[in-house]
Amino acid sequence: MNEREDCHVEKVERHRDSRALDQAMAVYLAVGGMGCEHCANRVNNALVALEGVVAVKVYLREGIVVVAYHPQQATLEDLQAAVEAAGDGRHRYTAQPLDLRPAREAQGIA
Repeated sequence: MNEREDCHVEKVERHRDSRALDQAMAVYLAVGGMGCEHCANRVNNALVALEGVVAVKVYLREGIVVVAYHPQQATLEDLQAAVEAAGDGRHRYTAQPLDLRPAREAQGIA
């Protein structure tokens, strides 16, 4: 089995709720360790699974992930921990916040 087949991860989508976006904040995270689309899917899926996350947009080439979330339900530390936990032994990811703004103002989320 080649590494690509062994590495395959399907992306999980979350239905976007425009009312939830009105009340959400968006954080831009610099994510290290994403080398392919499967890595991006791992990070996406870990964030989508968190309670309070409304939407996720991964920019693989740029190493940036934009996350719309409700700060009352999830913290920046929760988001960072989810990214780091997305690793599977062979893959290790890190996340550092770059910017925080209302979700309606975030590129790719609204």
